Amino acid sequence: MNVPRILPADPRAGYLAARADIDAAVARVLQGGTYILGPELEAFEREFAEWLGAGGAVGVANGTDAIELALAAAGIGAGDKVVTVANTVTATVAAIQAAGARPVFADVEPGTLLLDVPALEAMLATLRDPKIKAIVPVHLYGQAVDMPRLTELARARNLVVIEDAAQAHGAAVGGRRAGTWGALACFSFYPTKNLGAFGDAGAVTGGDAALLEKVRLLRQYGWRRRYVSDQPGRNSRLDEMQAAILRARLPRLDAENARRAEIAGRYLAGLRGAALTLPSVAEGRTPCWHQFVVRSPRRDEIRAQLEAKGILCGVLYPIPVHRQPAYHDAALSLPQTEQACAEVLSLPLHPWLTDEQVERVIREIRSAAGAA
Repeated sequence: MNVPRILPADPRAGYLAARADIDAAVARVLQGGTYILGPELEAFEREFAEWLGAGGAVGVANGTDAIELALAAAGIGAGDKVVTVANTVTATVAAIQAAGARPVFADVEPGTLLLDVPALEAMLATLRDPKIKAIVPVHLYGQAVDMPRLTELARARNLVVIEDAAQAHGAAVGGRRAGTWGALACFSFYPTKNLGAFGDAGAVTGGDAALLEKVRLLRQYGWRRRYVSDQPGRNSRLDEMQAAILRARLPRLDAENARRAEIAGRYLAGLRGAALTLPSVAEGRTPCWHQFVVRSPRRDEIRAQLEAKGILCGVLYPIPVHRQPAYHDAALSLPQTEQACAEVLSLPLHPWLTDEQVERVIREIRSAAGAA
């Protein structure tokens, strides 16, 4: 007898839960006849900025482009260096390089696995490198970096902060949401994100209207008037279809995040005493639980046992960027990052898991991991 699989994420279930609204949004776009830079995008930019508490938003083609264009709009380019972390998807680093800059990797906190701001402060004091012009903090797994301390450090050193909020739709620090702290912030709406489109999509948010206008120019050839480029730019547009789908899904996001938090709470309670390191939530921070990440030196063995039981887990991310062939730096040591990448395991977590499925995951992982 085949046991039904439990998926780490389930975009199809997200569609089915909002099918009537999404189908109506798609039909509206198809019948409207405007498919690029039209009323759906304008409305989504306004609605997403309002939901987030940001001054404005600019829709772009994907989250990678969002980081590249945000850096370029902030004046970061050739010859500059940008600090970020290495336990992130390579898109973060690819975007830094696409902007013409070079990445500088900092280590992470052992508990949250987020950028270690005190360690970064010490690193900057030691390096004293005038080419370091910006910081891209990655709000990993749905928890925000210590943004009050980071923005204070950045102001003191005249560094630009561009948030990578691709996994942080609704995460907050002291009640203020990720995506509203930096000079600009960057979101991905990849289908498995908390707020997911049904294709690639992204946005840049911020409170500086002039910076957002630069992003708006960069996303379409530097045009203020059609066919007239005021500055170099390129094509990175969030199309009307994806914007309409995101508009249909946005009103459900708070409830879906609340369900994620409920499931995370069940996991935290149910896995207490297992031979696992459970997620750490820093004081004053509200995660949106994009991922529920446990740690074990036996990660691969546990993952295989769970997969045999029909429970599929993710690994975000198995190889830190500075150890990957395209970016390898043999001289660089990031001990917390390297250990984390060897141990992290993302359990199934999405709003459409049933209570019975959650209990099944708890039961099987406790069996696979054993007692502490």
